[in-house]
Amino acid sequence: MPGTYSNIKFHLIFSTKHREPFLTKDCRARVHDYLGGTIRGEGGHVIEVNGVDDHVHILFGWRTDESIANLLRRLKSGSSGWIHDTFPHLKHFYWQEGYSIFSVSESQVAVVRKYILNQEEHHRTKTFKEELLSLLRKHGVEFDERYVFD
Repeated sequence: MPGTYSNIKFHLIFSTKHREPFLTKDCRARVHDYLGGTIRGEGGHVIEVNGVDDHVHILFGWRTDESIANLLRRLKSGSSGWIHDTFPHLKHFYWQEGYSIFSVSESQVAVVRKYILNQEEHHRTKTFKEELLSLLRKHGVEFDERYVFD
């Protein structure tokens, strides 16, 4: 086969350090735009970026020639520096150390996109901790709850 063909999509979730509510409405859209732009700049295809004041969700397609770990290292470090430069009042902003990422089949892209778009409504009744633990269980991820949150 002369080429490489793929359709690899992911639902990525990561939080601010200690789930501090840094991503207020006055900066959230710009942060989401920056995150999406970074992924596009790395060769990814961004479908949706959204979240609330303590975490983000990103639905995106990714390449076969680069690891997710390398992408996340660049995404989080680059966006932290940009946030510090762009929003001086967020000088204590940091992302959590880890992240959660789930594969998304093409048949579920619209469902996951809708879920991401409805984050504000969703978090009126569920905390980030509850949401993440539910997603880990739903996706069959083994974990020890003592070590999930910093």
